[in-house]
Amino acid sequence: MKCLFLGDVMGRAGRAAITTHLPRLREDWKLDFVVVNGENATSGMGLSGGHAKDILAAGADCITLGDHAFDQKDMFGFIENEPRVIRPLNISKAAPGQGARIFTAPGGRKVLVAQALGQVFMKHPYDDPFSALDPILKSHPLGGMVQAVIVDFHAEATSEKMAMGHYCNGRASLVVGTHTHVPTADTMILSNGTAYQTDAGMCGDYDSVIGMDKAEPLRRFLTHIPKERFSPALGEATLSGVYIETDDRTGRATVVRAVRVGGKLSQATA
Repeated sequence: MKCLFLGDVMGRAGRAAITTHLPRLREDWKLDFVVVNGENATSGMGLSGGHAKDILAAGADCITLGDHAFDQKDMFGFIENEPRVIRPLNISKAAPGQGARIFTAPGGRKVLVAQALGQVFMKHPYDDPFSALDPILKSHPLGGMVQAVIVDFHAEATSEKMAMGHYCNGRASLVVGTHTHVPTADTMILSNGTAYQTDAGMCGDYDSVIGMDKAEPLRRFLTHIPKERFSPALGEATLSGVYIETDDRTGRATVVRAVRVGGKLSQATA
């Protein structure tokens, strides 16, 4: 199976990169399944129902969220009626929607997508992500009822993300980090066949401070005094993520490559 995971969509520029590049990539690379993290797609804070529809229409099979999952209030109702949008498993016991779901890819193949939030350096004391994911992975073994498992680990600390990769090694086709918006250079296949990258990067304008217009972040670093709200940078965005190919029989990754398309970080494609 050929799958693509795209990192945090950041504001209008990120949405434009999705709608511009994803339909072509889906066709050119003959993708079977696409996951997009839509965490910051609406003004850099959360995801609205309307923007979720745009990302799905561009070719996403599933949208994952993150710690800003419900910053846009219409997502509370939207997620209940749109099964292709999932929120973190451990964000809150009262949260609407689901944190893991099985999707159907071409040929009837089943793909499990799950998401969890990290605990280290995060603003809120989320429940343990390892114990949240464990029963999901145990009940959906690779090579059994699902042909692929994709885990989006939305976390701050690289050490926690790496630990999650090893924890899921052999139980997931791909473990990929999101949240920090900077793509890491550690794309690899772990010893038991799990593709891994510490952070997928963002779909946004990299002439910025992690996707935000530079002026206000610089002002706050220099003066420690906020003056304006953060606003997403509006230059040409780079589509950042991870491409994998999996063995349908075992669910293990056979190919993994970092993806950078367009904008400042454009490089060789998958």
